[in-house]
Amino acid sequence: MGLFDRLKKKQEPEKKPETPAMEEAPGWDAIEAEMLRVYPGQTNPKHYAPMIKWIFGGPDPLDGISVYDGGDFWHFVTFGQTELYQKESEDKEWSGYGYELTFKLNKACCEDTEAEIRCVCGILQAIARITFKSGETFGPDEFIYTRQTDGIDAKQKSLITGFITVSDPSLQTIDTPHGRVCFLELIGMTDAELRTLSNRDSVKQIYAELGSDITDYRRTSLR
Repeated sequence: MGLFDRLKKKQEPEKKPETPAMEEAPGWDAIEAEMLRVYPGQTNPKHYAPMIKWIFGGPDPLDGISVYDGGDFWHFVTFGQTELYQKESEDKEWSGYGYELTFKLNKACCEDTEAEIRCVCGILQAIARITFKSGETFGPDEFIYTRQTDGIDAKQKSLITGFITVSDPSLQTIDTPHGRVCFLELIGMTDAELRTLSNRDSVKQIYAELGSDITDYRRTSLR
Protein backbone atom coordinates (compact mmCIF):
# COMPACT_ATOMS: atom_id res chain seq x y z
CA MET A 1 0.00 0.00 0.00
CA GLY A 2 1.31 3.48 -0.73
CA LEU A 3 0.97 6.65 -2.72
CA PHE A 4 -0.86 4.98 -5.59
CA ASP A 5 -3.38 2.88 -3.64
CA ARG A 6 -6.15 4.64 -5.57
CA LEU A 7 -4.61 4.15 -9.00
CA LYS A 8 -7.32 1.70 -10.08
CA LYS A 9 -10.01 4.36 -9.77
CA LYS A 10 -11.93 4.39 -13.02
CA GLN A 11 -11.00 6.84 -15.74
CA GLU A 12 -13.62 7.13 -18.45
CA PRO A 13 -12.55 7.31 -22.10
CA GLU A 14 -13.75 10.56 -23.64
CA LYS A 15 -13.13 12.87 -26.53
CA LYS A 16 -11.58 16.26 -25.86
CA PRO A 17 -13.97 17.86 -23.35
CA GLU A 18 -16.34 20.52 -24.52
CA THR A 19 -15.59 24.03 -23.28
CA PRO A 20 -18.15 26.73 -22.61
CA ALA A 21 -19.61 28.47 -25.65
CA MET A 22 -17.17 30.80 -27.37
CA GLU A 23 -14.32 29.67 -25.08
CA GLU A 24 -11.21 28.38 -26.80
CA ALA A 25 -8.46 26.14 -25.47
CA PRO A 26 -5.21 27.47 -26.96
CA GLY A 27 -3.09 25.77 -24.31
CA TRP A 28 -4.65 22.41 -25.07
CA ASP A 29 -4.28 22.98 -28.81
CA ALA A 30 -0.59 23.78 -28.42
CA ILE A 31 0.04 20.51 -26.54
CA GLU A 32 -1.82 18.54 -29.20
CA ALA A 33 0.18 20.28 -31.92
CA GLU A 34 3.45 19.18 -30.32
CA MET A 35 2.22 15.60 -30.01
CA LEU A 36 1.16 15.68 -33.68
CA ARG A 37 4.66 16.84 -34.60
CA VAL A 38 5.97 13.59 -33.13
CA TYR A 39 3.03 11.42 -34.19
CA PRO A 40 1.76 12.77 -37.53
CA GLY A 41 -1.76 11.74 -38.37
CA GLN A 42 -2.77 10.70 -34.85
CA THR A 43 -5.54 13.25 -34.57
CA ASN A 44 -7.80 11.00 -32.50
CA PRO A 45 -5.64 9.28 -29.86
CA LYS A 46 -7.07 7.34 -26.94
CA HIS A 47 -8.29 9.90 -24.42
CA TYR A 48 -9.27 9.50 -20.77
CA ALA A 49 -10.95 12.00 -18.48
CA PRO A 50 -12.39 11.90 -14.95
CA MET A 51 -16.11 11.33 -14.54
CA ILE A 52 -16.38 14.54 -12.47
CA LYS A 53 -13.91 17.31 -13.25
CA TRP A 54 -11.85 19.08 -10.59
CA ILE A 55 -13.63 22.42 -11.11
CA PHE A 56 -16.93 20.70 -10.30
CA GLY A 57 -15.62 19.13 -7.09
CA GLY A 58 -14.16 15.94 -8.53
CA PRO A 59 -11.01 14.36 -7.02
CA ASP A 60 -8.91 14.39 -10.20
CA PRO A 61 -7.20 17.64 -11.23
CA LEU A 62 -6.31 16.75 -14.82
CA ASP A 63 -8.91 17.58 -17.46
CA GLY A 64 -7.69 14.70 -19.55
CA ILE A 65 -4.91 12.33 -20.57
CA SER A 66 -4.22 11.36 -24.17
CA VAL A 67 -2.39 8.19 -25.20
CA TYR A 68 -0.48 8.13 -28.49
CA ASP A 69 0.74 5.05 -30.33
CA GLY A 70 4.54 5.06 -30.38
CA GLY A 71 4.85 1.72 -32.14
CA ASP A 72 6.38 -0.43 -29.41
CA PHE A 73 5.02 1.75 -26.62
CA TRP A 74 2.11 3.95 -25.51
CA HIS A 75 3.00 7.62 -24.98
CA PHE A 76 0.84 9.35 -22.36
CA VAL A 77 0.51 13.13 -22.03
CA THR A 78 -1.54 15.08 -19.49
CA PHE A 79 -3.74 18.14 -19.94
CA GLY A 80 -4.29 20.27 -16.87
CA GLN A 81 -1.11 21.30 -15.10
CA THR A 82 -0.82 24.22 -17.47
CA GLU A 83 -3.36 26.88 -18.43
CA LEU A 84 -5.43 25.24 -21.13
CA TYR A 85 -8.22 27.76 -21.59
CA GLN A 86 -7.41 31.16 -20.10
CA LYS A 87 -4.41 32.87 -18.51
CA GLU A 88 -5.04 32.95 -14.77
CA SER A 89 -1.60 33.20 -13.13
CA GLU A 90 0.54 36.33 -12.99
CA ASP A 91 3.57 34.48 -14.36
CA LYS A 92 3.96 35.73 -17.93
CA GLU A 93 6.83 33.39 -18.78
CA TRP A 94 5.30 30.03 -17.86
CA SER A 95 1.84 28.53 -18.26
CA GLY A 96 0.35 27.24 -15.02
CA TYR A 97 2.81 24.98 -13.20
CA GLY A 98 5.00 25.09 -16.30
CA TYR A 99 4.84 21.43 -17.32
CA GLU A 100 2.66 18.53 -18.32
CA LEU A 101 3.49 14.95 -17.36
CA THR A 102 4.31 12.20 -19.86
CA PHE A 103 4.95 8.47 -19.59
CA LYS A 104 5.94 5.77 -22.07
CA LEU A 105 4.76 2.21 -21.44
CA ASN A 106 6.16 -0.80 -23.29
CA LYS A 107 3.26 -2.50 -25.08
CA ALA A 108 4.79 -5.96 -24.69
CA CYS A 109 4.33 -5.85 -20.91
CA CYS A 110 0.58 -5.19 -21.22
CA GLU A 111 -1.31 -8.44 -20.82
CA ASP A 112 -4.50 -6.37 -20.53
CA THR A 113 -3.83 -3.17 -22.44
CA GLU A 114 -6.93 -1.29 -21.35
CA ALA A 115 -6.38 -2.12 -17.68
CA GLU A 116 -2.77 -0.96 -17.81
CA ILE A 117 -3.64 2.27 -19.61
CA ARG A 118 -6.34 3.10 -17.05
CA CYS A 119 -3.89 2.27 -14.28
CA VAL A 120 -1.31 4.73 -15.63
CA CYS A 121 -4.02 7.38 -15.94
CA GLY A 122 -4.79 6.92 -12.25
CA ILE A 123 -1.12 7.33 -11.37
CA LEU A 124 -0.79 10.52 -13.40
CA GLN A 125 -3.86 11.94 -11.68
CA ALA A 126 -2.41 11.00 -8.27
CA ILE A 127 0.87 12.79 -8.98
CA ALA A 128 -0.91 15.86 -10.33
CA ARG A 129 -3.11 15.85 -7.21
CA ILE A 130 0.00 16.28 -5.04
CA THR A 131 0.83 19.47 -6.92
CA PHE A 132 -2.71 20.83 -6.87
CA LYS A 133 -3.19 20.17 -3.15
CA SER A 134 0.23 21.08 -1.73
CA GLY A 135 1.80 23.25 -4.42
CA GLU A 136 4.75 20.85 -4.64
CA THR A 137 6.08 20.76 -8.18
CA PHE A 138 8.51 18.40 -9.86
CA GLY A 139 11.41 18.97 -12.19
CA PRO A 140 13.78 16.87 -14.31
CA ASP A 141 16.37 14.58 -12.71
CA GLU A 142 14.34 14.02 -9.54
CA PHE A 143 12.93 10.82 -8.08
CA ILE A 144 9.56 9.92 -6.61
CA TYR A 145 9.95 7.32 -3.88
CA THR A 146 6.52 6.02 -2.89
CA ARG A 147 7.60 3.71 -0.02
CA GLN A 148 5.30 1.05 -1.43
CA THR A 149 6.39 -2.46 -2.30
CA ASP A 150 3.50 -3.41 -4.61
CA GLY A 151 4.11 -2.81 -8.29
CA ILE A 152 2.45 0.12 -10.03
CA ASP A 153 1.07 -2.16 -12.77
CA ALA A 154 -2.61 -3.11 -12.78
CA LYS A 155 -2.00 -6.46 -11.07
CA GLN A 156 0.61 -4.94 -8.74
CA LYS A 157 3.09 -7.72 -9.48
CA SER A 158 5.85 -5.68 -11.11
CA LEU A 159 9.05 -4.65 -9.37
CA ILE A 160 8.39 -1.10 -10.57
CA THR A 161 7.18 0.95 -7.59
CA GLY A 162 8.16 4.58 -8.26
CA PHE A 163 9.77 6.94 -10.71
CA ILE A 164 12.58 9.16 -11.79
CA THR A 165 11.82 12.25 -13.86
CA VAL A 166 13.50 13.52 -17.01
CA SER A 167 12.74 16.07 -19.68
CA ASP A 168 10.87 14.03 -22.27
CA PRO A 169 13.47 13.58 -25.04
CA SER A 170 10.75 13.16 -27.67
CA LEU A 171 9.09 16.52 -27.03
CA GLN A 172 10.20 20.14 -27.16
CA THR A 173 9.39 22.93 -24.75
CA ILE A 174 6.62 24.88 -26.46
CA ASP A 175 5.42 28.46 -26.43
CA THR A 176 1.69 28.92 -25.92
CA PRO A 177 -0.45 32.08 -25.63
CA HIS A 178 -0.35 31.52 -21.86
CA GLY A 179 3.38 30.95 -21.52
CA ARG A 180 5.95 28.21 -21.99
CA VAL A 181 5.21 24.53 -21.37
CA CYS A 182 7.74 21.73 -20.96
CA PHE A 183 7.10 18.00 -20.76
CA LEU A 184 8.25 16.08 -17.69
CA GLU A 185 8.51 12.35 -18.27
CA LEU A 186 8.12 9.73 -15.54
CA ILE A 187 10.25 6.59 -15.85
CA GLY A 188 9.40 3.57 -13.71
CA MET A 189 12.00 2.40 -11.19
CA THR A 190 12.24 -0.46 -8.71
CA ASP A 191 12.26 0.00 -4.96
CA ALA A 192 15.88 -1.19 -4.78
CA GLU A 193 16.90 1.35 -7.43
CA LEU A 194 15.07 4.20 -5.74
CA ARG A 195 16.77 3.47 -2.43
CA THR A 196 20.15 4.22 -4.03
CA LEU A 197 19.14 7.70 -5.24
CA SER A 198 19.93 10.85 -3.31
CA ASN A 199 20.39 13.74 -5.73
CA ARG A 200 20.13 14.80 -9.38
CA ASP A 201 23.51 13.36 -10.27
CA SER A 202 22.47 9.93 -9.00
CA VAL A 203 19.27 10.17 -11.05
CA LYS A 204 21.22 11.07 -14.18
CA GLN A 205 23.55 8.13 -13.57
CA ILE A 206 20.81 5.51 -13.20
CA TYR A 207 18.98 6.93 -16.23
CA ALA A 208 22.16 6.43 -18.24
CA GLU A 209 22.45 2.87 -16.88
CA LEU A 210 18.87 2.13 -17.81
CA GLY A 211 19.48 3.30 -21.37
CA SER A 212 15.82 3.87 -22.16
CA ASP A 213 12.96 6.15 -21.17
CA ILE A 214 10.33 3.48 -21.86
CA THR A 215 8.96 1.79 -18.75
CA ASP A 216 8.81 -2.02 -18.93
CA TYR A 217 7.05 -3.71 -16.03
CA ARG A 218 8.84 -6.99 -16.80
CA ARG A 219 12.37 -5.79 -16.24
CA THR A 220 14.57 -6.79 -13.33
CA SER A 221 16.23 -4.31 -11.01
CA LEU A 222 19.57 -2.80 -12.02
CA ARG A 223 20.67 -2.71 -8.39
